[in-house]
Amino acid sequence: MSTHERSLAAYLRAERDDDSGPVLEFTDVHLSVGGLKVLDSVSFYVEPGELFAIIGPNGAGKTSMFNCLSGVYRPQEGSIRFLGTDILGMRPNKIAALGMARTFQNVELFERLTVLDNLMLGRHMQFSYGTPSASVFLGRARRQELENREVVEDIIDFLEIQPFRKSFVGFLPYGIQKRVELGRALAMEPRLLLLDEPVAGMNLEETEDMARFMLDIRDELGIAMILVEHDMRMVMDLADRILVVDFGRPVALGAPAEVQRDPDVIRAYLGEEHSVVGEEGT
Repeated sequence: MSTHERSLAAYLRAERDDDSGPVLEFTDVHLSVGGLKVLDSVSFYVEPGELFAIIGPNGAGKTSMFNCLSGVYRPQEGSIRFLGTDILGMRPNKIAALGMARTFQNVELFERLTVLDNLMLGRHMQFSYGTPSASVFLGRARRQELENREVVEDIIDFLEIQPFRKSFVGFLPYGIQKRVELGRALAMEPRLLLLDEPVAGMNLEETEDMARFMLDIRDELGIAMILVEHDMRMVMDLADRILVVDFGRPVALGAPAEVQRDPDVIRAYLGEEHSVVGEEGT
């Protein structure tokens, strides 16, 4: 591990040594939107440092779960506890302040700002000085700016985007933009990362790079993650446990090897006809 990786790991792990119990408890959650049942009695938990994956066909309710977690949707029934705090009905900014960060399937960056500036935006909750201090850039304002810039520079090194640090994001390759978005989420000092299809639209090399960084985040930084992804090979290779949902209902939950063999999972992905043919052929 490089010096920057060691310092970043030490910084982000600083308040994690007392972790006990699940980071997240998502219990018996029901969500209806416009009279349509979107989530039906979904339950799971995420342990500290775990890479937890949620998979399922399109329209299965995966993104709706993320929206419930981040405060965009409010379920009608169930409970959601994050770090022991009930976050059901809490505003998104309050949930983010507790330590939950999210990336999106479609890149959500400020294209006319540099990589460095985009990552510094992820540090906005760490600044506590007012307009007078900022206008003269002395004292607390200068000290906090330098401290937060150091964290961002460590993240830039960690994600290997040093050559692009002063480049405008809008001119960068798609794979690098996705990496920058991941870096901005890391800049928020998350205890839980929500990764919504982080390799969607990437080529093989970009996908392998992103997978490597996800493993480094888990193993070196100790940050728990929930991954929603359609790349099944990557999910099976990386995830500690997997939840499979279909039409808003949980189908299976377990280790990758268990989930792959589950007949209900095969049926959800390949259809009843394929499942029956497979059984007759055995």
